[in-house]
Amino acid sequence: MKTNTISRKIKLLGILFILLMLSIINTTIYLSEKNKKDALIINLAGKERMLTQKISKNIFYTYHNKHYSFNELDMATIEFIYNLNSLKDGNTLIGIEKSPTEVISNQISKIQKLWDDFYLEINNFKKYTMDKQTNNEQKIKDIINTIHNTNNILLNEVDSLVTLYTLHAEEKTDFIRYIQYLFFLFSILLIIYSFIQLRKMESNAKKFLQYSKELVQTSDVSELKPMKIEAEKEIVEASDTINCFINKINSAVNYSQEAIEQSQNASVQLEEITDEFDKIIDELKHSGDLSTYLDKSEDMVIQSHEDLIKSTEKLNNLKDQLNTLLQACKPKKDQ
Repeated sequence: MKTNTISRKIKLLGILFILLMLSIINTTIYLSEKNKKDALIINLAGKERMLTQKISKNIFYTYHNKHYSFNELDMATIEFIYNLNSLKDGNTLIGIEKSPTEVISNQISKIQKLWDDFYLEINNFKKYTMDKQTNNEQKIKDIINTIHNTNNILLNEVDSLVTLYTLHAEEKTDFIRYIQYLFFLFSILLIIYSFIQLRKMESNAKKFLQYSKELVQTSDVSELKPMKIEAEKEIVEASDTINCFINKINSAVNYSQEAIEQSQNASVQLEEITDEFDKIIDELKHSGDLSTYLDKSEDMVIQSHEDLIKSTEKLNNLKDQLNTLLQACKPKKDQ
């Protein structure tokens, strides 16, 4: 099965271009979706940093203003826990996957341990603050100091988590960007390859058309040469058809030329025989019946000679008709 065909080359180039364009489009869409998810994760991690500060400020405000409503504190605490679990284990509802790298996973575990201690102090603060019957002032002060110190450490670790997520997102973006550059390079190479193949097909087609014009315009049909061209299957098949026609013409022309030469040789030999008969007739013209038979023989030879001349004329007519056939193939020039 031949693959060197114009149709196959065009189909192959078309398929390659389609696959390349689909790859570029899919990569672009994937990059866009990843950027959205990475931005959501980074925003979520950054929000944890804000929540730690919010929780600490709410505790300080409650302590100094004797405000014993913990609704805002509870909401901030619940949100921090929910976000931390989403970062750690993933959350299909908001489209977040679990921690993507071991470094990030270890950092989240570190934050989880700090948060457990921090959360314990929050609950102790709420418990001792709500206990009006016991003097817990010193305990509450100690809790406030612990929360203050732990908050700074927790805040720094959350900052580190945000940095890790940011670096991871940048690495993925750079990797996908390199893939896009690679696809762009492939597209350039494919364009160059397509240009080379199209120029090659164009060159082969020009060679075929040029030889066809030379074949039509030639005036000597006795030396027609078959076309030899290495090209695509369609052009080779067309050249084979022309070569078959050329071979038939060459065969007919050679046959007619050989027949003409043979008839001319026979005519010359008959002329020589006729001359010999003329000499014999001159010597035997007074010999009665023998002279009569000789006259008849001479008539037969002359008739044969005339028939050969007619055969020669017919063969010449055959050759003229072949030449006329070739002339009819030539394009008509403007008068």
